[in-house]
Amino acid sequence: MAEMIALELFMRKDEILEPVETIYFGGGTPSLLNSFELELIFNSIYKNYSVNSNPEITIETNPDDLTEFKIKEFKSFPFNRFSIGIQSFFDEDLKLMNRAHNSEEAIQSVKIAQENGFENITIDLIYGGQTTSDMMWQKNLEIALDLEVPHISSYALTVEPKTSLAYQIATKKWDEIDEDRQERQFHQMIQKLTEHDFVHYEISNFGKEGFFSQHNSNYWKGKSYLGVGPSAHSFDGKNRSWNPSNNSIYLKNVAENKLVNNVEVLSENDKFNELIMIRLRTIYGLNLSEIKRQYPEEFLSDFLIEIQPHLDNDLIRNENDIFYLTEKGKFLADGIAASLFRI
Repeated sequence: MAEMIALELFMRKDEILEPVETIYFGGGTPSLLNSFELELIFNSIYKNYSVNSNPEITIETNPDDLTEFKIKEFKSFPFNRFSIGIQSFFDEDLKLMNRAHNSEEAIQSVKIAQENGFENITIDLIYGGQTTSDMMWQKNLEIALDLEVPHISSYALTVEPKTSLAYQIATKKWDEIDEDRQERQFHQMIQKLTEHDFVHYEISNFGKEGFFSQHNSNYWKGKSYLGVGPSAHSFDGKNRSWNPSNNSIYLKNVAENKLVNNVEVLSENDKFNELIMIRLRTIYGLNLSEIKRQYPEEFLSDFLIEIQPHLDNDLIRNENDIFYLTEKGKFLADGIAASLFRI
């Protein structure tokens, strides 16, 4: 697979002309790549692309993969940011989510990374699950704070179709998701983390100053990006494209020097809707001048009509023509954004 990824990087080198600011090894289990495979991919990146002198280079990892040997192996490559899929520091939560690691491995994975010189670490945490009481969620946050990680990404538990959890809920082995619990724990998290100098800079992301995710921030700013490998998505500022998800089809295409991907041409409405969704999720807000500058007058007039109920209900506030979600509105971010979309 690494050979094909390196080949795809070569084949698509003309798609990215500006210097690369961030490199992200994500999706699946990139921490299972060995030294030879990592070297092959990095060589292809640096040979075929202009890379900034100090890029943010992240690798997603699972706690059960992060042995002392593996961490030392990563240290020989230019990774400078670790994303660890902790999800919870409680075994009952991890069993519910069907995770392979246990609570002790979760804690040790962070400590091993820190002991080997990695400071820029982000962890994922999941709240609002059937096994996660408010007290347990509070303890999860306290453990994360005690570990002194500078960035936390946190999401409400969702039930995906055709999963074990979906089946267990359907067969009454587990209760349905409690949205009131999820909202409580969302606000509990905001209070706890902001008390400890974390900035809530995006709905699901909290970072200490200097540790915001540059990769994700570029996405929220609407910058273009190149994704390689099976299922990887790309965006060139106008269109979205994605590679085949089937490994065999992907490998066959690249081996034959074919770039066969699905392409979605974004309409004016699509671009507007994405602007609304992305900007409202961040602390930077949605600047009215962006709509005035980029879209027809009717987009602006319709937007001002649609947003008024949210202003009246204290879900959004307007400061100098920049719209921000209020504390009350943040948990409802997706629904609020959808209500402002153009259909």
